[in-house]
Amino acid sequence: MIPPARPDIGQEEIDAVSAVLRSGMLAQGRRVAELEERWAAYCGAKHALALGNGTLALMAIFAGLGIGPADEVITVSFTFAATANAILSTGATPVFVDIEPDTYLIDAGRIEAAITSRTRAICPVSLYGLIPDMDAIEAIADRYGLPLVEDAAQAHGATYRGRRAGSFGHGAFSLYGTKNMTTGEGGFVTTDDDRLADWIRLYRNQGMRARYQFEMLGFNFRMTDIAAAIGLVQLAKLDRNTARRQAIAAAYDAGLADLPVRLPVTPAGRTHVYHQYTLDTGPARDAIARDLQEAGIGVGIYYPLGTHRQAYILERGIEADLPVTDAAASGCLSLPIYPGLTEAEQAQVLAAVRAAVERHGGLPAAEPAAARGVAR
Repeated sequence: MIPPARPDIGQEEIDAVSAVLRSGMLAQGRRVAELEERWAAYCGAKHALALGNGTLALMAIFAGLGIGPADEVITVSFTFAATANAILSTGATPVFVDIEPDTYLIDAGRIEAAITSRTRAICPVSLYGLIPDMDAIEAIADRYGLPLVEDAAQAHGATYRGRRAGSFGHGAFSLYGTKNMTTGEGGFVTTDDDRLADWIRLYRNQGMRARYQFEMLGFNFRMTDIAAAIGLVQLAKLDRNTARRQAIAAAYDAGLADLPVRLPVTPAGRTHVYHQYTLDTGPARDAIARDLQEAGIGVGIYYPLGTHRQAYILERGIEADLPVTDAAASGCLSLPIYPGLTEAEQAQVLAAVRAAVERHGGLPAAEPAAARGVAR
């Protein structure tokens, strides 16, 4: 079976972890500080703060912005549930807007209509490795005086007009095992806001600046030096591995260009880092996915039910009419893409996709050109 994802872990990471274990400094030590400094420089942000995972990173940002009950945060439903969960953790309400049908990213043209007197932030998600239309989103945020919170969990190294993910507003990254850069579990906050950075440093450390002197209510959201040691090696490999993912995506584009499926798009001025390579195959998605699994191809379906349709969201009286999100949730599947995927394995994936689509059919052949992988 070709898995849908596989982390690039080698002897360098093993050696780095061994060195930390031998040092005796295991938690929130020199490796964490070094990783924070390097990640901030990489993203072009003033501060980077390492945390235990990406969900905690989002939670810390929303809490640090003072968002709470009766507040609203605008975001999308077509994402992992952690985006909405982090908003809910403060007592605030996620307000879902629909997505673009070709990028699966927040439709900036729908944001302004969702703003109310209770809106306290806008949280666009850089899904699958692509950054949304940040020019339009930043303009709206500036016009209404709203902070911008980037959910960049899947966008390590992605760029928009030369700026990297994490340099727009306040960014949150995940370092989970399947991400383009991993520490096993872990996360980052990036920000240029000195006050927020200082607040999160206290918040993640039980509210302590000096030992046993608690300045605020805080929690243990810290990263270990073991994880940071892995992260330092992963960061050194990130650009190389991104180029590898992009080469695999180009091979998939070429091999699938004539099929009635919707390929990933990369709008002009952006780079895609392909955390996932996602196709929209339309109503035959589940049958195609079954064929691929039977052929030994691991596929991912991210996400088969939008967050706005999850029971715990509906129980809270949060409702949204999101037809584009619903269509994407029922039609999308992701193919294996990771740096170690060989050319022979890529050929196997392509052959299986072709056979499955030819058997079950895909989107109508008369799809618009922009929806078939042509950059806008």
